[in-house]
Amino acid sequence: MGRLDGRAAIVTGASRGLGRAIAIAMAAEGAAVAVSARTVEVWDERLPGTIGETVAAIQAAGGKAVAIQADLVEPEDRPRLVQAAREALGPITILVNNAAFTAPGRPPKAGAPVTVKKAPAPAAPGQAAPRAEWPTFMNTPLHAYRRHFDMVFAAYELMQLVVPDMEAAGYGSIINITSGASRMPGDGPYPDRSYGVLAGYGGSKAGLEHLSQCAGYEVQGRNIAVNSLSPSKAIITPGVQYYAKDFDDTAPDTDFAEAAVRLALVDPNVVTGRTIGHSDVLDGSFRPYTRVGMGAG
Repeated sequence: MGRLDGRAAIVTGASRGLGRAIAIAMAAEGAAVAVSARTVEVWDERLPGTIGETVAAIQAAGGKAVAIQADLVEPEDRPRLVQAAREALGPITILVNNAAFTAPGRPPKAGAPVTVKKAPAPAAPGQAAPRAEWPTFMNTPLHAYRRHFDMVFAAYELMQLVVPDMEAAGYGSIINITSGASRMPGDGPYPDRSYGVLAGYGGSKAGLEHLSQCAGYEVQGRNIAVNSLSPSKAIITPGVQYYAKDFDDTAPDTDFAEAAVRLALVDPNVVTGRTIGHSDVLDGSFRPYTRVGMGAG
């Protein structure tokens, strides 16, 4: 018997990184999982993984999953995703909003020819490894900044679409994956400005955290928990590695995935509207999130 037996989940951004790890962990605990993302074919060597590969891994372990391609920037893909998941798996009682806009660029639309972007050549001995340009407030155009917030709008609509299923079932859990980037760089002034910050990504995650509070406030009486889950320390996902950022202290994605499983089981009268570091879920303390970590999606 798995802890999530009989439940159906949607996990977005599940072709790689934290979404893939969460989908696999929830399926291992008995949930039927709709694995959703844009990527059905690798389009950048630095961003491996497809929804088909995640489903194959789940099925190889004896779990149940279905791949549903969706580009959540496109408004019409959001209701289509929920309807397809419901038809394949039944009423949705777990939603994990993990999809985020991190690395620049988008995969080709379904059916379009794919030209795989090549990873940079390895650095020569004694030279620093090449890395993508760190996005800044001054070099990020408005349309790219706005795209980060499209993912908050997507989470908002997906939450609205699945709550009726959860109400009918009598329970549900919504987990919004966030990041310590929402609290960086913190209050100024800034004597050290040598590290990068992410105005678009971090700002969208701050918005997602507030949305979790507002939605959690509204649906607590319907036995539905809404929480934000953040890495307590860096988790080296493909999206993080894209920028070749070095971290002194890291955590495995399997620990984060286990925290998501546990958060799917909380009583909304005890834990809802929170932004919680994953280590605080694992140790059972459910303290408000205070650490700074990076990595999502």
